Amino acid sequence: MGVDLRQVVAGVLTLTMFVMLIHMIKRDHFDAVDDKLPGTEDVSFESTNFETTHVRKNMGIWKGDADELKPCWVKPSEDKVEQTEGFVTFSLTNGPEYHISQIADAVLVARSLGATLVIPDIRGNQPGDKRNFEDIYDVDVFMKSMEGVVRVVKALPSHVSTHKIAAVKVPNRVTEEYIATHVEPVYRSKGSVRLATYFPSINMRKAGKKSDADSVACLAMYGSLELQQETHDLVDSMVERLRTLSRKSDGQFIAVDLRVEMLDKKGCQGSDSDKEKSCFNAQEVAVFLRKIGFDKDTTIYVTQSRWDESLDFLKDLFPKTYTKESIIPADKKKKFLDSQDSELEKVIDFYISSESDVFVPAISGLFYANVAGKRIGSGKSQILVPATIPDSSASASSFLSHYVSKKNHFAYSCYC
Repeated sequence: MGVDLRQVVAGVLTLTMFVMLIHMIKRDHFDAVDDKLPGTEDVSFESTNFETTHVRKNMGIWKGDADELKPCWVKPSEDKVEQTEGFVTFSLTNGPEYHISQIADAVLVARSLGATLVIPDIRGNQPGDKRNFEDIYDVDVFMKSMEGVVRVVKALPSHVSTHKIAAVKVPNRVTEEYIATHVEPVYRSKGSVRLATYFPSINMRKAGKKSDADSVACLAMYGSLELQQETHDLVDSMVERLRTLSRKSDGQFIAVDLRVEMLDKKGCQGSDSDKEKSCFNAQEVAVFLRKIGFDKDTTIYVTQSRWDESLDFLKDLFPKTYTKESIIPADKKKKFLDSQDSELEKVIDFYISSESDVFVPAISGLFYANVAGKRIGSGKSQILVPATIPDSSASASSFLSHYVSKKNHFAYSCYC
């Protein structure tokens, strides 16, 4: 019986394809991170040597050991303070991470003086970039939260001239002693003051013995500011979008505060004498996340406003990496992104970072500190601070923020 040459050829081709398939399975792209990626010549993946089994060993990387905390501050009574006739005015500036601290200082000053607090406006970095408080926050929630603590009005009465209000600077986390020494004399002399908070340092230390002033600060920071409905709904929709993209990790995602323009600023340019790095670029963050156990299916939200080529390395290791422009609803893009209004973009970043399952502050500063405070209050304690890891893998728990591991954030004075 003759042999059909076509059958022989077909058999050889089938066998060849089967062998090729076996090799493809062996070289599954999720395990092939030792290969050089374009533009990564300065990182040795031989030394990095990510272990895929490490992911399975670290199923707890998404969840910290958060205690269920509840507000434990006592709402101060207005009856304890002698009421006066003057006003305290101020503006919110530089984004929500500053707003929280500015609100707390203004409320404490107004209460200490027995003055009436005027709802602030909100100002951006550019001249003329000014908006109303209610454009971002719920003014009714704020006013209701202050009932019995300090009197609040939406605007200065017409008989009060803004030209006669004295400007006073106060340090963040202002004390009652500072107010009595530096603010009250001016207030008594001029009748009203306009505050400007400055930040000599990032001061989020936990209070020692709790005082009435601490209760005021707790209420102002964690019980008075809520987003107005449109902005709240937008943030919710973007968080939901990120969870939808995270099906392979049970709807969980990471928020990374990484703004490329900040990496070149003075605060990120540490000297050789510095013990710790304060800023990490996209490449360093990517390697850090892989080494502590996050796999390529992990969804990452980055606070960078628009895509920058320096983020390409992060996306190479984590293809599901997004900036706000790629997940914001199309009908909101013009108002919140295309308007070049950085204030609205910062609001989106701050609240998504507060809601994510894991928060990674690639840049040290007030954004990190105040996001940490909100997360502590809501039980989202998985805050992982980047570091250079010399070994091929490490436990995520080793990089838990000191705010959480040492419970030394001011939020722990407010939640018990």
